[in-house]
Amino acid sequence: MNKAFRTLALVAATACLASGAFAAEKKTDFKVAWSVYSGWMPWGYAAEHGIIDKWADKYGIDIELVQLNDYIESINQFTAGTYDACGMTNMDALTIPAANGVDTTGLILGDYSNGNDAILLKQGETMADIKGQQVNLVELSVSHYLLARALDMNGMAERDVTVMNTSDADIAAAFMTPDVTAAAVWNPQLSMIKAQAPDVAEVFDSSQIPGEIIDMMAVNTEVLEANPALGKALVGAWFETLALMSADDEAARQARTFMAERSGTDLAGYDQQLTKTRIFYDPAGAFAFASDPALRETMEKVRDFSFDKGLLGEGAPSADVVGMQFADGSTLGDESNVKLRFDPRYVKMAQDGVL
Repeated sequence: MNKAFRTLALVAATACLASGAFAAEKKTDFKVAWSVYSGWMPWGYAAEHGIIDKWADKYGIDIELVQLNDYIESINQFTAGTYDACGMTNMDALTIPAANGVDTTGLILGDYSNGNDAILLKQGETMADIKGQQVNLVELSVSHYLLARALDMNGMAERDVTVMNTSDADIAAAFMTPDVTAAAVWNPQLSMIKAQAPDVAEVFDSSQIPGEIIDMMAVNTEVLEANPALGKALVGAWFETLALMSADDEAARQARTFMAERSGTDLAGYDQQLTKTRIFYDPAGAFAFASDPALRETMEKVRDFSFDKGLLGEGAPSADVVGMQFADGSTLGDESNVKLRFDPRYVKMAQDGVL
């Protein structure tokens, strides 16, 4: 994501804050954004097969789930107040809404990338061969973070490559052109590229940094606090959908086939993507992950990268500028400016069977 987009998000968020758009208020109608990714496809199924409506009705609310084709734009719109909740990664939650002053809660930490993000080379067989090459990726995104971690783990730094910003919508096509020799991508674009160029070398993937690229459903904290029914309905619908798709029966296969087709592949292709996605299919696993002290260590790495790239706000004096709060109530960064929270209380309700 380039800095122009971040500036637009900041301006929009500031305008909304000034107009009181984020003021806590009780309401019944909510809008939730999501974009295509293997770990988020259950949201599309839940929306089109009545599961969201079922849980919304249970709590007397209405939830409109909207698919946006541009992932970064979905987060910008969440930051601007157009959506009450949005699927996003842990890093993007920190660097876009939280860094722009929008108090954001990680409601469901649904999965982490366990191979769904990768670095590809046309010329070379190992990570060392990337030195001197141009790497196409969504700049300042988790792909950029993946590249930085891969370089560091292999004794290199970003100065050893040239980063070329390329949107997630364009990167698969760009990689097929002769001029592009290296890229950092996520699924489904990763699978698309490998299907068209089976000889390409995958020299690093997110399974080598497990638990660091987290996919979650984030909610505006003030909206959630005023409307706990939204949190309950989203969590209930999520785990019902996961239980359905993970069963060993025809209904599960039909559900995953729907998700596959919606993401531009077939059942075999989608199931392959799922093998590289560590999804927490049961609430106990999701709660344990969100409560693990290791999350704090992960977010220290993420915030250090984000500060280094200037993503925590113009003139940010240190990585502490945006405070974060974890499940045990501990904080990281400025306690007077906590804008990102990892709150698994609603997932614990699902675990305890009280939703």
